[in-house]
Amino acid sequence: MGSALLTEGLSEAQRFLRLMEKGADELEFSIPEVRLRVPDAVKSLLASFNTTEEHSTTHVIAEDRKASSENNQQNDNKNNNDGNEGAAAAAAAAAAVAVTLNKEEEEEKKPKKKKPSSHTIPTNDEQLMLLTKKLIEIRTILLSIDHNETLKLPSIVVVGSQSSGKSSVLEAIVGHEFLPKGNNMVTRRPIELTLIHTPGEDEDYGEFPQLGLGKIHDFKKVQKTLFDLNMAVPESECVSDEPIELRIYSANVPDLTLIDLPGYIQISNRNQPEMLKHKIEELCDKYIREPNIILAVCAANVDLANSPALRASRRIDPLGMRTIGVITKMDLVAPEVGVGILRNSDYPLHLGYIGVVCRSPGDSLRTNSSAVIKHEQDFFHQHLMYNQRDIHVGTGTLRQKLMHVLEQSMGRSLYGIVDAVQLELEETRYQFKVQYNDRRVTAESYVAETIDSLKHNFKDFAGQFGKPQVRHEIADLNKASPDDFYWLYKVDLAAAALTKSGIGRMTTQLVVDVLMNNMERLTHAEQFQHHPDTQKQIMNFTSEIMRSKFLTTSDQVENTIKPYKYEVEVTDSEWSEGVKRSILLLEKELAMCDQMANNIKNAVGKSKLKAAIRHVLDADREDTRRQERLQQLAKDGNGSSEDYIYEDDDVKPIYNPRLIEKAKEALFLRDRAMILKYRLAALKSRQCKSADNKQYCPEAFLNVIAEKLTYTAVMFIQVELLNEFFFQFPREVDDRLVYQMNRRQIQQFAKENPPIAKHLALMERKTKLEEVMDKLNYLVKRQADRQEKPKPTYA
Repeated sequence: MGSALLTEGLSEAQRFLRLMEKGADELEFSIPEVRLRVPDAVKSLLASFNTTEEHSTTHVIAEDRKASSENNQQNDNKNNNDGNEGAAAAAAAAAAVAVTLNKEEEEEKKPKKKKPSSHTIPTNDEQLMLLTKKLIEIRTILLSIDHNETLKLPSIVVVGSQSSGKSSVLEAIVGHEFLPKGNNMVTRRPIELTLIHTPGEDEDYGEFPQLGLGKIHDFKKVQKTLFDLNMAVPESECVSDEPIELRIYSANVPDLTLIDLPGYIQISNRNQPEMLKHKIEELCDKYIREPNIILAVCAANVDLANSPALRASRRIDPLGMRTIGVITKMDLVAPEVGVGILRNSDYPLHLGYIGVVCRSPGDSLRTNSSAVIKHEQDFFHQHLMYNQRDIHVGTGTLRQKLMHVLEQSMGRSLYGIVDAVQLELEETRYQFKVQYNDRRVTAESYVAETIDSLKHNFKDFAGQFGKPQVRHEIADLNKASPDDFYWLYKVDLAAAALTKSGIGRMTTQLVVDVLMNNMERLTHAEQFQHHPDTQKQIMNFTSEIMRSKFLTTSDQVENTIKPYKYEVEVTDSEWSEGVKRSILLLEKELAMCDQMANNIKNAVGKSKLKAAIRHVLDADREDTRRQERLQQLAKDGNGSSEDYIYEDDDVKPIYNPRLIEKAKEALFLRDRAMILKYRLAALKSRQCKSADNKQYCPEAFLNVIAEKLTYTAVMFIQVELLNEFFFQFPREVDDRLVYQMNRRQIQQFAKENPPIAKHLALMERKTKLEEVMDKLNYLVKRQADRQEKPKPTYA
């Protein structure tokens, strides 16, 4: 009889446990802690069960279940049980508990596995957060292309006074100390905090998407970065509405979007602007509007009537439908006072109040989140008043509340955001069709096209700039001494001066200057007009190539012309060609003189110019005669020179000074043309047929020398400088402008061109909106399936 009753009790307990397990997802309840004292007789009975082996125990339980089934069928026909049966049932229940305790003792003796962190998100919650997680991903995508209010998803906005404990609450939720600290006002910009749950990952880290710093595993560095970004706001402003984006990845955080705002202040100090209080209120009002959820943080030791966070939330959310009250510093008030605050009676909120402690004793273990949570749990367990059903306390409860509220808010916003994204996507597709005819472009293709155009233009330049062009650029070497017109006795001296004048350095520098000018032209082509940094980079490595080749080239040219410094051998053919080139040069110059003289004659007039020339010649003769007479008088010592100067002066016409200058220029051209005619006659004479008479034909001899030097210089400049430069430059372009550019640099380069940046932005917007639309369609279908799924029923 006792065995049957025990079996029946075990069966009922197992059935009850299965019922609990089956309805766990739909039911939310709490069971107070129960302690049972097991009688010694029951302990002895259970001890006898424990002496059997495991497989025997399983067999006994199976037999007991069978017997229990039969007894249950019999007991269904009975309406009353005697007292002994009731006592036996109680003993059976106690036995079941004792069996469980014994099993726990056996489990404790086994090697313990590593326990998950106290912040680890349970599996059921991970499933619950799926909608929130996906919508946070969607929110991140939308923020990357636009901050349009129509595409705004709900976030949890944390508001409170500067001493309310906002930072402690946020850090308790995250499990790390990461917010900036300081005596003065250190939160000067909104911090848009996105928590991303990463199941199975052991490492926690943060990221600042706006800064591109990568993963930051040290949360002290996260704290320092936030401090620097906030302190960058000038003291004169103190508050900026430009948000700081921070993402924290961890297996111990739920998927949440939180916004931390500067704390409300009651009175500004003398170092703060008078309008600071008003600016903070305006900034907070901007963020606590719909659809955001308000997390109003208040200290337990401050009257709620004086809470600026509650006042602001009641003004924006009068019914408290979107506001969660968080009461911090619960350990600073008596339990009955704390319970009174949390009962939500004086200032009712639809989402209620949650009490937290969020600090360790003496605040000495702030950086140890486990110690903070442990201290909080111990505090609330020590005071039974906080264990009532309608009282919500603890950071864990707060996390769960935020997850559920944000999930519900996200769900309500789902269909509205679907409609808004659909409208934006249709408009973007229309603009992309109208403006670009659906033509796609990428940053990589733009960079490749730009670099290819540079290479193509450089190839054309390299094909057009060769020996003939170098000869043309250094053609001035044909004129060794432009101030000398008669070289009858200066031929050897002039030749020596020509060969010893540093021709290697001069010619190389001349060609380098020409190359640099052309590269400047290529880099300022239309393709690079929006890329000044790239232009500078191209010119820098072009200059580096030139510098590396300059000394070698100039030394080679100097070494090859050394023989010409001592003796120059001239063949008959070289002399003949030199005479011809000299004649051509003189004829060209003579034609230029005649042309200029005719221009002056046409501008002034033939007769007026002739009279002015006669006046200039007469003045020159008169000046010469006066000088001679002065010298004679000075020699004889007779008379006054001043008296004599004007003795025979006649009254002469006055000419315009500009006309006199034109007359002097015409006289110079006439004399220069006469000299050129004489030299042409000499070059065409029989004496200049042979190099032996070089003293009669210095122009031809120097022309031959210059030709030899030019040929030698051009040849080695071509080999040592041009060929090397034309070969190396395209490779430097690839190495420095293509292969070394990462993804971010490629994007930055493309966006420097405004039309391309606009094209890329619109295309990126279209692509991301399409991605968002696909994710939203999946969520809509999932929500519809969940609503159609029948809920389980319980007997």
